[in-house]
Amino acid sequence: MKYLNQTEAINLDQYLFSPECGFSVDQLMELAGHSVAWVVNRHYAGLKTLVVCGPGNNGGDGFVCARHLHFWGHDVTVLAPKEGKGALLEGLRQQMRIMGIPVLATYPEEFQGNPAGFLAQFGVIVDGIFGFSFKPPMRDPFASIIRDLRQCGVPLVSIDIPSGEDVERGNVTGEALQPAVLVSLSAPKLCARNYHGIHYLGGRFIPRCVQERFQLELPPFPSSDPAVRLPS
Repeated sequence: MKYLNQTEAINLDQYLFSPECGFSVDQLMELAGHSVAWVVNRHYAGLKTLVVCGPGNNGGDGFVCARHLHFWGHDVTVLAPKEGKGALLEGLRQQMRIMGIPVLATYPEEFQGNPAGFLAQFGVIVDGIFGFSFKPPMRDPFASIIRDLRQCGVPLVSIDIPSGEDVERGNVTGEALQPAVLVSLSAPKLCARNYHGIHYLGGRFIPRCVQERFQLELPPFPSSDPAVRLPS
């Protein structure tokens, strides 16, 4: 199976958004977030869940994931230290508000200075911080949050790439997250070559002609599942 470098991942997204394909950003975000939520629910059904969202599209996938998990019975909290720009991300935040899903900008006051105590409340944490456009180094507030997540001992599920990794070279700084589960989207990125945990491919929407154009060689998806588990 082909693993995409950063340029290939960008080109694939741009082609999907082109008039020739007709996909929209919010549509792909919905498909991605749903597939991640399905994986989380498959492995951590019913557990109290924290979704950590960055300000970009990876964070948008996290908000969509949180919405689906909420309706599937998870007690969900979102930690989103920086607000994203644009109507799409604001709309996702508004969905959290009307559903009563807490959205925090920082750790609650009673856990200031004790992030481990806050994170220990959760049975699983979804990492929707950085996507494939990220390149090190990390900066606060996310650098300190990622450090806290690395140390918390709670199982992590990363969306597309483990946050802090270079999309092509992997964990070059030694500071990236090490998730129990990785859900690659559209196609795995180069950094996933060295990943040995539970690995899924999510986002069952790539037309056959697009797979052939980008030589993706994607595996078949079982039944009606929105994600397929890949060999470790």
